Amino acid sequence: MAQMVKTAGIDVSKPWLDVATWPTREATRVSRDAAGIAALIAWLTEHEVIRVGLEASGGYDRVVTDALQAAGFEVATLNPLRVRRFAEAKGRLAKNDTADARTIAQFTAVMVEAVPPPRQRDLDALAELLTYRRQLKGWSTDCINQLEHLRDGALRRKIERQQASFARELKQIDQKLADLVAEHDDWSVLVRRLRSVPGVGPVVSATLIAVLPELRALSRRAIASLVGLAPFDHDSGGHHGERHIKGGRKLVREVLYMAALSAKTHNPVIAAFAKRLEGKQPKVILTACMRKLLVILNAMLRDGTDCRAAAA
Repeated sequence: MAQMVKTAGIDVSKPWLDVATWPTREATRVSRDAAGIAALIAWLTEHEVIRVGLEASGGYDRVVTDALQAAGFEVATLNPLRVRRFAEAKGRLAKNDTADARTIAQFTAVMVEAVPPPRQRDLDALAELLTYRRQLKGWSTDCINQLEHLRDGALRRKIERQQASFARELKQIDQKLADLVAEHDDWSVLVRRLRSVPGVGPVVSATLIAVLPELRALSRRAIASLVGLAPFDHDSGGHHGERHIKGGRKLVREVLYMAALSAKTHNPVIAAFAKRLEGKQPKVILTACMRKLLVILNAMLRDGTDCRAAAA
């Protein structure tokens, strides 16, 4: 008889880590600092835990994940919404740190089947630059929206200076992205291959590397579902509802949206695909083009082929 893997769940907050085990019910709390994490590792080892689950928590989870993986534990980073739905399905409506840790531990035992791959720490710098770039774009857009309605001359000049400053900094960030990619030979190869596809630029390629490291490792259906571009049925009895996409990685969808808009004009494969879908709603066509583009990129990296070979 196979032995059950003992799991632990960690509820991560800024000051504390609340920990619980499954199927046993041990629990503890440690501080989220070097001393606390060392005590956590000792506690998990003492209780013979093999696999640990913790929710993504805006960056507070990263130092914990890295330390646990370095200590030899299997660590799964979980979607908080899925964990909460799991708790509701079990009838657990109470929400506190200890209860959350127990729910995470049971979710990890029941729902995490494969051994989670290690977190790729070398992608952190690239992801942080992309996050700041996205914020700069948002601030610049805010300036443009304000200028549409401002009439006061002094205020307009102030906002225009801010917008110009954001534009200069955006160029600097783009150069830093290019320099960072150039420092890594493996990233450079991936970016060159991705950018050979019309419609895929430097930001799209860098985002795919940083936010979608699973690209080339999954099937076409799995990668589309992971990103949130796989249409789901909405049928019941004789009712056949519209298909909708749901969930997935929003950041990847955002860059693929812009890439698909460009590809519909400049990429012959995507343009021909969009033409075959004429008559459907524009949103449906664009979403299908995003999925088609993602599947092409996934196949190219999987097979180690360039754009021309993939199209042929």
